Amino acid sequence: MAAVHTIVCRGSPLLRGRFRATVGPMPPAPDDASHDRPAGCVAPTRIRPMRPLLHASALLALAVLTQIGALAWLLALPPCRRPLAFAATAAALYAGLVAFAPLASPRERLGCGAGDGLATPALYCVLPRTYADPEMAALMRDLAGHMATRNPGRPPVLLDAGFPFLDGMPLLPHLSHDDGEKADLALWYEGARLRSPLGYFAFEDGPTDCPAAWPTLRWDLDLLQPLWRAAPLDEAATRDAVAWLLDDPRTGKVLLEPHLQRRLGLSHPKLRFQGCRAARHDDHIHVQLR
Repeated sequence: MAAVHTIVCRGSPLLRGRFRATVGPMPPAPDDASHDRPAGCVAPTRIRPMRPLLHASALLALAVLTQIGALAWLLALPPCRRPLAFAATAAALYAGLVAFAPLASPRERLGCGAGDGLATPALYCVLPRTYADPEMAALMRDLAGHMATRNPGRPPVLLDAGFPFLDGMPLLPHLSHDDGEKADLALWYEGARLRSPLGYFAFEDGPTDCPAAWPTLRWDLDLLQPLWRAAPLDEAATRDAVAWLLDDPRTGKVLLEPHLQRRLGLSHPKLRFQGCRAARHDDHIHVQLR
C-alpha cells in the first residue's frame, strides 16, 4: 500500500484526488518521494554540509575582532533555532558579555564613558578593544589629565588597546597588542577629532626610506586618502602629548614615523621607528609600557 501511496504522491492532482476519495487521507510519503512533494507528504531531513563551515568561519571572525563574540555565538548554538531567533539570541548574549566584561576582566576598560578623560570611537567600545593593564590605564588617565590642563577640550582619542582577557592573544591586525600593555592614540588635528572613521589609515604626507616589499603590513592605501576629512595636524598638541609620554618613566616605547619625529622636533631614546614591514605610524601613536 505504501508503494501505491508513493506513486500517487508523485502522480497528477487528478489521481491524488480520486485516491483520497476512495481510500481516505494519504499517509506521509517516504523520504525518496521529496522531489515533487505535495502538501500531504513529509519533508525529509536534509544535510547541510556548509553549515559547520559557516559556523566555524563566524567563530573565527568573532574571535579575531571581538574575542568574547565567539563565546556568545557558541552559547547561542544549542538548541537549534531559526536564523532570526539565533541572531537575536547571539546579539543578546553578546551585549550581556560586553556589559559583564569590565567586572570580570583583570584589565581596565578605558574610554567608553568611563569618566577617565579619554575619548573613544564607539566601535572600539562595542567590539570591545579598549582594555589595558592597570599601569597602562593609569598612564592613559594621567595623559588625559595633562592634556585637559594644557589643551582644554582636546582629550586623547584612544583607538585599539587590548581585549578583556587572555595574555598572548593578539588584537589583530596588531601583532603586539596581546597583553594589555600597549595602546594606540590618534593624532591631534585642528578642527576635527579624527580624519577617518576608525582613526587609522589617514596618513600624514612625508618622505620614507622604506623600499617597496612583499609581504608587508606597511599599506599606503592611496585610494582611500582622498576620502578622509581634510584637517591639518595639530603639531603643538601632538608634540605636547608625545613629549609628556616620553618623559614618563612608565613609558617604555613610543612608535612614530621618522618624518613625523622630525616634523614635531622630537628626539628621545624611547621614540622609535617600527620598521619597514610593520604598519605605518604616521596616522596614530603607539605607546607601550617599559
